[in-house]
Amino acid sequence: MNYIQFEYCGAPVQIHGRVHSPHPSLNDSLEGELQDFLTDEDQLHTYDDLTKVNPVTPTTVLKCLQARYSVKVFYTHAGCTLVALNPFQPIPDLYSLDVMKEYHCAPQPKEFKPHIFIVAEEAYRNVRGQLEPVNQSLVVSGESGAGKTWTSRCLMKYYATVAASSSVVKSQNTVERIERRVLDSNPIMEAFGNACTLRNNNSSRFGKYIQLQLDRCQLLVGASVQTYLLEKTRVACPPDNERNFHIFYQMMKGATDEQRKEWKMPRGQRFTWLPKSEKTLEEDCFHETVEAMVHLGINAERQRQIFRILAGILQLGNVNFSSSADESQLCNLDEQSKAAELLCVPAEELQTCLRVRTLKAGKQSVLKPCPQAECSMRRDCLAKVIYAQLFEWLVTFINNSICADESMWCNFIGVLDVYGFECFHINNLEQLCINYANEKLQQHFVAHYLRAQQEEYVSEGLQWSFVKYQDNQSCLDLIEGSPVSVFSLLNEESRLNRVSDTKTFRTRLEKELCGNANISWDKFSKEPHFTVAHYAGKVNYQIQGMVEKNKDPVPPELISLLQKSDNPLLHQIFTDKETENPTNKGLSKVTVVSKFKNSLESLMRILHTTTPHYTRCIKPNPDCKPLTFQKEEVIMQLEACGIVETIHISAAGFPIRASLQFLFVLDVETDSNGILRQEVEKLLSVVLHKAFDLDSEKHNSWVHCGRTKVFLTQSMVNLLEDQRKKILSRCAFSIQCCWLRYQQRRRHARQQAATLIQALLKSLAEAELDDAKDLVEEDVSALNPVIRERGSVQLANIQEPVTVRGWPMGLALASAPSITMSLTATGFQKMMSVMASLNLPSRRAEYKVETNQYTKGLASIRAQPKGSVKMHYQRSPLLYADRQPDMKTDVTGFNEILLEKTL
Repeated sequence: MNYIQFEYCGAPVQIHGRVHSPHPSLNDSLEGELQDFLTDEDQLHTYDDLTKVNPVTPTTVLKCLQARYSVKVFYTHAGCTLVALNPFQPIPDLYSLDVMKEYHCAPQPKEFKPHIFIVAEEAYRNVRGQLEPVNQSLVVSGESGAGKTWTSRCLMKYYATVAASSSVVKSQNTVERIERRVLDSNPIMEAFGNACTLRNNNSSRFGKYIQLQLDRCQLLVGASVQTYLLEKTRVACPPDNERNFHIFYQMMKGATDEQRKEWKMPRGQRFTWLPKSEKTLEEDCFHETVEAMVHLGINAERQRQIFRILAGILQLGNVNFSSSADESQLCNLDEQSKAAELLCVPAEELQTCLRVRTLKAGKQSVLKPCPQAECSMRRDCLAKVIYAQLFEWLVTFINNSICADESMWCNFIGVLDVYGFECFHINNLEQLCINYANEKLQQHFVAHYLRAQQEEYVSEGLQWSFVKYQDNQSCLDLIEGSPVSVFSLLNEESRLNRVSDTKTFRTRLEKELCGNANISWDKFSKEPHFTVAHYAGKVNYQIQGMVEKNKDPVPPELISLLQKSDNPLLHQIFTDKETENPTNKGLSKVTVVSKFKNSLESLMRILHTTTPHYTRCIKPNPDCKPLTFQKEEVIMQLEACGIVETIHISAAGFPIRASLQFLFVLDVETDSNGILRQEVEKLLSVVLHKAFDLDSEKHNSWVHCGRTKVFLTQSMVNLLEDQRKKILSRCAFSIQCCWLRYQQRRRHARQQAATLIQALLKSLAEAELDDAKDLVEEDVSALNPVIRERGSVQLANIQEPVTVRGWPMGLALASAPSITMSLTATGFQKMMSVMASLNLPSRRAEYKVETNQYTKGLASIRAQPKGSVKMHYQRSPLLYADRQPDMKTDVTGFNEILLEKTL
């Protein structure tokens, strides 16, 4: 019997760009197929794969997701992707260890309900099941608040559980499992890199790609973290109605009185850079962060240094400047001794660095007082550079703690959690970089699935009306293209040694990029900006301050000041930084967008060498309310990431393909005459005609035979599965019949053999019955010592042992008709024979022997057998004999002698 194995690697299509044509109202009445589909709304929640929806429209897809969300089903397949709806409340039973084990041990996880663990297990089995394992990547995408961070956390927990190694690592005289260290990196990364925003209480303000390292046995032996574009401007300039990074609030709410005293942070003190401090979140867990630091090997002294630096940053935010009456004089500033003391730098030098700019005039240095705005900028710059370098040091420390040696691992599973597409009222350089990253990931999705599918159709000779799709290459050319793009013009403006002019820069953009349809300008706007048409919609970017942010200037005197710090960690960070970049003084040689572009290209190179798995997270409502589904919010996200079009083309095409080699033994490479393909077509034709008569055109719409693969629709797969089940049912019935017939014949033969043996035993026993005195007078021949030891019975009134020569029931009894005697059994062989045949306990005891001479007329009890009987059998047929008969019945065979235990 041949089993058909299918490869669920369908290539759903992504149609880019938000559809801006007006939608019909979601509550309007529908007609035709749409109305028929929606009439039975009670069954909509049963569609676990949206490719089964017919017809595929935004309304039907939305209705299915809403129906599943209403019954607390949050995961749904959409072809090759997984759609995850955020419940905005804990669902503990959905991610328990028992659920993990259930999906991990399942023969076919896809037969289970859709779950993030299916995606995780599929990636894990791809690494484990191939001769040459391919690295895997799990790309978690979605807008801010959709649940990407939680999903990434669940993925890491899953792999730390199912790929756990029994090996241990030693660190600081403790023995800890590596999977625990991997999980402990999460609280630290989230505390220092996440913040509460208008859209999400735990928004990642940086991107991260976590490589979970596996050895040759696919066991977790280590991990590494790569980070991208930390939003360090949040430290000094938190957006309105948003919070700063979690770690600052954790310190404020979780510090002890002793720590507050050390950090110069008395209760009731307010900090300018800590807005919304009265708001309490689940993430404000200081103890959890400290505990994770301990597990990763950050000792108490190093923790003390870290928190003093953070406290110094908060104190910097309370330093205010006021202009002097004389512009040639230094600006006045408030008390800043707390910041200097916490950062362990001289207070006088800190004042000078914040208020005085050093200008180079040849070999001489000129000191110039800074205006109030520049003083504030230098203060903010100092805070941002300290926090950014501290974050980078933490990432390096985590990697050193959890990363395995290269000789220990050979493959990895990557988990990518990046910031979602952002569009605010005011968008600047940060949003441009974030949306650029999402454009790159969207292009990767299209390239991996859509283009790969169409190219495979061509190579396999598939008759297919190719889908016309609009990718986002033109938008990427606008942002990063060569020789002229937004990034190139921005870098060029940033490297000029002059003060940037927003109007001049806008004019330059308009002149150089007017040929690209993805950029536009509002000439009547008071604030200079440009508009980019992204795949998810149009976003306006404010030009004011963009060039300065791209420069990211760090005055060299600030770096020199921090290198003099008595805080060992702060001194180490900036000394090492200066050593790494000895020529990087004054204005940064590498701009923000250049650095981000290079790191993102490195990430994309990694993704292109792996097998990706996509999870699309959807935010059901903008207010993060539990179990609240707003149709307008969801439909915008479905359009933005092209889910509806992906489902439509996946269902209309051939999302499932099976290799011809799975159907027949013949090798495709040796099939020069196309015999294998002809046989497959014949087989499929028989199946179709057997189910129902279909014409050839219908055949091509259900299934197509390529050169090396068979392309099938879901309907064809269902038909093949139904036919396979019928054949398997018939085969199972035939096997059961044959097996039962064989068992019955075997049982009957053994019963016959048992009857014959019992008859033989009875005949021999009757022939050997004699008077008891014959037994005493009979001469006993000399016995071999081995036989004497292993096959004898010692009776109480006979000195010499009576030999049992392989005779199952050959026992010599005393001459009295009824006697109580002591029976000593010696030898393993004879002992087992007695126990198996007479059901005696394995200990010495007294037995009452009753003969049947009064009921059957026998003259004496059984004597020693004179001859020998040889029987050959694999399993004793005596097992089928009646060894404990009812005394009232007519007993025959060797059960005529009955031994009963006496108390």
